Amino acid sequence: MTQPSDIQQQDISFTVEGGVGIVSLNRPRALNALTLEMIRAFDPQLAAWETDPAVKAVLIRGEGGKAFCAGGDVRAVWKSIVEDNGGKPSALSRDFFISEYRLNRRIHHFSKPYIALLDGITMGGGVGLSRHGAFRIVTETSMIAMPETAIGLFPDVGGSWFLNECPGWTGYYLALTGARLDAADAIYTEMATHFVPQAKLPEMQAALCAADWSAGTAKAVVRKIVQSFADAAGQPKLAANRAIIDICFQKDSVPAILAALEAQGGAFAHEALETLAHRSPTSMCVSLEQLRRGRGLSIEAALAMEYRMTQACMRGHDFFEGIRAVLVDKDHAPKWQPARLQDVTQELVEGHFAAPEGGDLRFD
Repeated sequence: MTQPSDIQQQDISFTVEGGVGIVSLNRPRALNALTLEMIRAFDPQLAAWETDPAVKAVLIRGEGGKAFCAGGDVRAVWKSIVEDNGGKPSALSRDFFISEYRLNRRIHHFSKPYIALLDGITMGGGVGLSRHGAFRIVTETSMIAMPETAIGLFPDVGGSWFLNECPGWTGYYLALTGARLDAADAIYTEMATHFVPQAKLPEMQAALCAADWSAGTAKAVVRKIVQSFADAAGQPKLAANRAIIDICFQKDSVPAILAALEAQGGAFAHEALETLAHRSPTSMCVSLEQLRRGRGLSIEAALAMEYRMTQACMRGHDFFEGIRAVLVDKDHAPKWQPARLQDVTQELVEGHFAAPEGGDLRFD
């Protein structure tokens, strides 16, 4: 059994119970947001469990009852640049994304059943800890989103890959609007695999830890147990608006998407337009280009592209303004630059996909 270090005891812990490696995210006051130290503790532990014959599956959960994981600790990245490094990219603004994306890749290729309990808030980096795994369990309290265009960023942690896996053009809708998904919509968009009522999670975890792993492949054993606790999630709201989403979000530019929504009219289109009006114009254009380029990419190519994009954002304006408005001053009144969609140039968008000065993200 792993003996956690001091930082692990504080923010993340690892135990093994009956063949299941259990990861607990322990920052409830921060909604279990991921720090670089947590990532650096988790990655080698997951690698060790993959080669440990005593560990048959891995389960990850968030403590505190409110969130699985609200994302990466982007405020710390912001602080490392704005307050600690004179406004210039910092070691943390490079190392955080490099380490996070390498962990995302490890989860993506993990050969044993990986079970994420998406109870409560799951956003950004929390999606990266779950979407790449085989079993993604939502409850009646789940709220899942990729809200990065609201903070001057883009849907990363492999969003270039998994948002293109969503049915139709729903991934593009999620990327640009940052729409929040309940359990039914999470399953509909393939962000989740099963709905299990919150009250049943402890019993399900106990059943997994007590499993007879000789009864079949580990994946078959886990699937049988999870399905025995699963229930119907209800009707997805996005399904009723799927036709509008597919018509509008397949357009090849953000202005064309807005024009298509205007032409559609109705409550859903109006709500989408209202949301998009408050997002970073640069982030929306960059995110659309990201997804278009991301079609058919391997997870390695997708994450390498996203690393380039993060480093461009660290040199730009909107990420810092978005974090200030949403997480620091909390006035929710960001002053985007450029402020108008028509002022976002193709050169600005293209610059987000250029190789960074420090070199590309590589995987060992």
